[in-house]
Amino acid sequence: MELDGRVVVVTGGTRGVGAGIARSFLAAGAQVVVCARRPPDEPVTHDGRKAVYHPLDLRDPAAVPEFFDALAAEYGRLDTLVNNAGGTPYRLLADGGPERHARVLELNLLAPLTASLAARPHLGAARGSIVMIGSVSGTRPSPGSAAYGAAKAGLENLARSMAVEWAPEIRVNTLLLGMVRTELAHLHYGDEAGVAAVGATVPAGRLAEPSEVGAAAVFLASDRAAYVSGASLLVHGGGERPAFLDAATVNRHAHAHADTETDTDTETDTETDTDTETDTETETDVAKET
Repeated sequence: MELDGRVVVVTGGTRGVGAGIARSFLAAGAQVVVCARRPPDEPVTHDGRKAVYHPLDLRDPAAVPEFFDALAAEYGRLDTLVNNAGGTPYRLLADGGPERHARVLELNLLAPLTASLAARPHLGAARGSIVMIGSVSGTRPSPGSAAYGAAKAGLENLARSMAVEWAPEIRVNTLLLGMVRTELAHLHYGDEAGVAAVGATVPAGRLAEPSEVGAAAVFLASDRAAYVSGASLLVHGGGERPAFLDAATVNRHAHAHADTETDTDTETDTETDTDTETDTETETDVAKET
């Protein structure tokens, strides 16, 4: 398999999107280590191969370098770091004090920076790569998760700067996720009918599966992406239909008379720069990892 013999760390890899990413790397032949504050409810496995769990609080600046140094000593190398841990509760800016929003920034921006700095010497020795798990929340307004959106915007910019500063030894890329169906989807979208209704708003007609996010991460970590660095890959099923298209009366009138019109010199512009994607990584507790 394409990643045989390589060692991969997935932060927040014990459940949800992170577990899906970990399974994809296992399927590609890598040795996978997942870290989080709490152990998984059940081992993260694929076809009899199991990811190794290590407890780690990514917001502990002393513990993070110790973890990566010990891991590199145990395995002899580190090839890929997937910075997946993150999350936020739904909270309007005025409803939370600055310290609450600061915790969101710490988990979603400073923790990936801390992990990347700690992993850097080991990744450089292996000429490895970093994959940041970003969000479309960082590309458009995110009411109810403003600090999270700001952190994800910063994460994408951080990745681009890392890609320049740490080249050519380390490649750094970002996956910008839309909505993903995980075991926690009901907390964000409701029952099966709610999940289906939300999925219908996506051009692909459904939410992403964690394995599909994992496949994109494996690609960016593999030799097939050897010349890809500083890139941001959208994994959002095509985005979301702009709301103004359904609100504009001119479009409705044009559709109603489409069968009777044979020629016209006027066309309505239906393009917009506004991204209306829905956050995929919102958690119910800021301390939870994706």
